[in-house]
Amino acid sequence: MASKRKILHIISPYPKGEAPSQRFRFEQYLHFLEGNDFQIKYHAFHSQKSWDRLYKPGQFGIKSLELCWNFIRRFGLLFRLIGAKHIFVHREMTHIGPPVFEWILVKILRRTYIYDFDDAIWIPNYSVANARFQKLKCYWKVTKLMRWASVVSAGNDYLADYARQFNANVVRIPTTIDTEHHHNQHVDHDELPVVIGWTGTHSTMRYLDPLIPILQKLEHEFTFELRIISNKCPDFPLNSMVYQAWNLETEIEDLTRFHIGLMPLVEDQWSAGKCGFKALQYMALGSVAIVSPIGVNTQIVQHGENGYLAQNPEDWEGLLRQLLANPELRKKTGKVARQSIETRWSVNAWKETYLNLFE
Repeated sequence: MASKRKILHIISPYPKGEAPSQRFRFEQYLHFLEGNDFQIKYHAFHSQKSWDRLYKPGQFGIKSLELCWNFIRRFGLLFRLIGAKHIFVHREMTHIGPPVFEWILVKILRRTYIYDFDDAIWIPNYSVANARFQKLKCYWKVTKLMRWASVVSAGNDYLADYARQFNANVVRIPTTIDTEHHHNQHVDHDELPVVIGWTGTHSTMRYLDPLIPILQKLEHEFTFELRIISNKCPDFPLNSMVYQAWNLETEIEDLTRFHIGLMPLVEDQWSAGKCGFKALQYMALGSVAIVSPIGVNTQIVQHGENGYLAQNPEDWEGLLRQLLANPELRKKTGKVARQSIETRWSVNAWKETYLNLFE
């Protein structure tokens, strides 16, 4: 007799496939969960249309109407959750506003949920363009969402330690890489010119600023390309820079152009909460990652073995110089990097733990 499928309600801010925090926290496990008797019901706060329109200039009236409609849809979802046994909330039920829906879910409907997060999202973090709307985010609600949850799934030790102040039932599940079905290509270290790469949103490009003088200096000594993959072209004064717009369809192929991947950070609470995603992506494809020794980066990267840690400008310059001059070192390090991701940071390595979270 076939087993009865369990319904898992996944509640997230963004449509499926749109945000890295969702794609690499839980979306890549959905097929595995479905193969283990779960039927997935996916509930995004934003519709695809409202999400596509959200950060485009103008159309404030339409955006406001869509936002109101999204709240109405969330209210309707509560009726569908009456009696639900498996509920998973990633970050928040609504993109803005206080935790009204979570409160109703727990206090009135008497439902339990698993709460998942992968950044220090209790800390205000916003661009200048969105500063006037930042109070609507209600950063204070994060601690309540943790307190009300039956289980908290945190992306690294720093986040897990923070969550334990509010909930005793905390599980650390890192952001992982699907090395079989997604990050399954490899960098060609024999290809020229050597490409130094960085990928991310324009809001985090500021982390590259301290490296610009170093790259300017190296331009006079080496032939290389600095490839920036993002949603906005930077204005770095570099002759070597090539900008490429981020594209989901070609994301992996584009990243395999990176022989050396950069992940500079500044030491603060927000950076400590990061889950090392850039490093994981670079290393899974066989790139050589140079990262700041902050937070989980020091667990992902074993200096001199599967990547490199750069503490100061002298470290960054010395490591870049060494790697630009030595293709065999790039090949060796990239190979070990790939192996370490498969062993410790892949979907295969964590899928049973993820399944146990729902069981």
